[in-house]
Amino acid sequence: MSVVIERILRYRYIVCLLWLLLVVISLPSAVTLHDKLKLGGFTTDNLESVQVEKILQEDFKQSPTALAIVFYSPDLTADSPQFVSEVKRSLSKVSKLPYVTEILFHDISPQQVSPDRHTAIEVVGLSIPAEESYKVIDEIRDSIRPTSLEVQIGGAPIFYADIERASQKDLRRAELLAIPIGAIVLYWVFGSIVAAALPLIVGGVSVFIALGLLSQVADHTDISLLAVNAVTILGLGLAVDYSLFIVTRFREEYENSEDVEQSVAIAVTTAGKAAFFSGLTVGLGLTGLILFKFMFLRSVGIAATAVVTLSILASIILLPALIAILSRFVVRGTLSRSIAGSYIFWRSLAEKMMSKPLLVVFLVMPVLVSMGLPFLNARFSSPDPSILPTQYESRRVFDLVNESFGPGSSAPITVVVEANKPLTSPSSLDLLFRLSRAVQQEAGVTRVFSIVDIDPRLSLEQYKLIYANARNIRDPFADTFLRSFLSGNKTYMQIFTEYGWNDPKSKDIVTKLRNTQLPAGYKLLVGGPTAQVMDISSELWREFPPVFFFVIASTYIVLLYLLRSLLLPLKAITMNLLSICASFGALVWIFQEGHLSRLFRFDPQGYVESTLPILMFCILFGLSMDYEVLLLSRIKEEWDKHKDNKQAVISGLARSARVVTSAALIVVVVGLSFISAEIILTKALGLGTALAVLIDATLVRMILVPALMRLLGDWNWWMPRLSAVSQREHSIDAEM
Repeated sequence: MSVVIERILRYRYIVCLLWLLLVVISLPSAVTLHDKLKLGGFTTDNLESVQVEKILQEDFKQSPTALAIVFYSPDLTADSPQFVSEVKRSLSKVSKLPYVTEILFHDISPQQVSPDRHTAIEVVGLSIPAEESYKVIDEIRDSIRPTSLEVQIGGAPIFYADIERASQKDLRRAELLAIPIGAIVLYWVFGSIVAAALPLIVGGVSVFIALGLLSQVADHTDISLLAVNAVTILGLGLAVDYSLFIVTRFREEYENSEDVEQSVAIAVTTAGKAAFFSGLTVGLGLTGLILFKFMFLRSVGIAATAVVTLSILASIILLPALIAILSRFVVRGTLSRSIAGSYIFWRSLAEKMMSKPLLVVFLVMPVLVSMGLPFLNARFSSPDPSILPTQYESRRVFDLVNESFGPGSSAPITVVVEANKPLTSPSSLDLLFRLSRAVQQEAGVTRVFSIVDIDPRLSLEQYKLIYANARNIRDPFADTFLRSFLSGNKTYMQIFTEYGWNDPKSKDIVTKLRNTQLPAGYKLLVGGPTAQVMDISSELWREFPPVFFFVIASTYIVLLYLLRSLLLPLKAITMNLLSICASFGALVWIFQEGHLSRLFRFDPQGYVESTLPILMFCILFGLSMDYEVLLLSRIKEEWDKHKDNKQAVISGLARSARVVTSAALIVVVVGLSFISAEIILTKALGLGTALAVLIDATLVRMILVPALMRLLGDWNWWMPRLSAVSQREHSIDAEM
């Protein structure tokens, strides 16, 4: 018995009181966490589209955030005096709010009127960043005066407000589903209320302290609101998993010896050690997220790493103390019979898998590969209000604008041109005119606004005459246009198309614009929603390879140390990637292509959210490796005893399969609880996690792994002679 475990058991009540004190200390911080969380975080400053946004704000004094207030009348047209009068009267108080920079009314901006003339959009500029603007929505809404016109509010502020509200509802709903169902599963496993309650207590303590810790971190760096959902999924799932391993091993040992302290010690040094290394592999996968520049991914990595660390610590420190205190209640239940029955079943299955290993591999591998094939057709994009159900206002306005104005009306492409000479010079006007007319020839382009697009009837020579004296333009309309679209040696074009910002045809136009070669002395930048979608995806996948290799390499090193084998870590990593790819394929099949959309109650997106595969890789690689470590640790324990590969695999799987599948079932339940989420990204993350764990704990760990280990034979345990002494000294006693 190690000194640490001995002291935990000796001071068991003090240990529990210290953890209770941590919960009490975390309470104030956990309560205030929500107010510190941020929305957004899907962009970085180095993106070309973000640079365009900065130029528009700094050089052209455009507001960082725009609110779209939509007015509609079935009887009045938008250009009627009564319609215009009612709109301006309705927004008279809004214009006086301190953070409202301007209101661009439809009567001076014709593109804000729908083709049928019955709908108009008034653009309200805000001085608040988009991610913070949702906090003032209620005040803006209260400032809108009643009118006979129908009024709806849309734009980024409403979208963020709806995301915030939906995220909170999703989290509460998932907790209400996951905790009771998880409790039922645990009771089914243990047959004891107290034994079933312990993993939930450890999970709850881990999550609560993690939230308090996250609140402290949020004082110094931005943390995404959606990171809390990751904390809940991982905290409940992993803490319950690790507790399940340790409690199960304790009960097994207690039935043999009926010595509480000895049984706890063995459980911690075997199952606890396996849980520690399992948590380490999960943590390494999640640490990879911290390496990204995107605030959303980075904050999920920080939050998840914190809750994984606390789950491990609570499982190997708090749980042994609780078991020692409540031991006579923990051992109640019909464990012997259930263990004996499951041992016979899993041993029989392992023997069958190992009797015809080549057949098993040839049957299972094509299934996993075919499940992953849809991922080859994945289209990546960034979310828009369509990820929300139609009961949310931002979604309704988004649909209304697309229907009334066309899908391209809310996604103009912005082209900024910067020169080292005046842009009203004849040569510059010639370049801008040719660029504008080339863009207008592109299929799907509906209109272009720029200093050379005041009136389609004007020729290049007429524009040169108008701007010959740029400081004293006689035409007031042309003067206003120039002031709006020209700042120093920078100008911009706004290009409207028939396509939404996620449409491949819109992306083709952006690509062509970015490939445009301008003469020396001119620089072209392309921004707008479509360009930002492309930039985000490109940057994410540019940053992903180093993260991928970091996760793979660090996991291999940990497994090399744990298993003392060169080949087993490689096999484990390969199996992980197979199960993850299978779940990725399922996500494309469901969320991009729309299969089962009615069952899961969502509108197909036609794409996969760009961050989702990366987020899932880092989470699922750790989770999948979690079960691999638990399985191989028990097999390694049997190998160290008998040095018989076949018997080690059969016995190790038979002894560990019950607890591994039960643990996986808990994570599947937690993941599936998020299928009821209203935000499609959360729904996809929950379903993807559940699918990956289900595939991993059944097809991969219980069927494919034993077959492959049978084929490899004693090569499973091959290690260069240089490590032989170290291998004997560090024999691993880990629990499955």
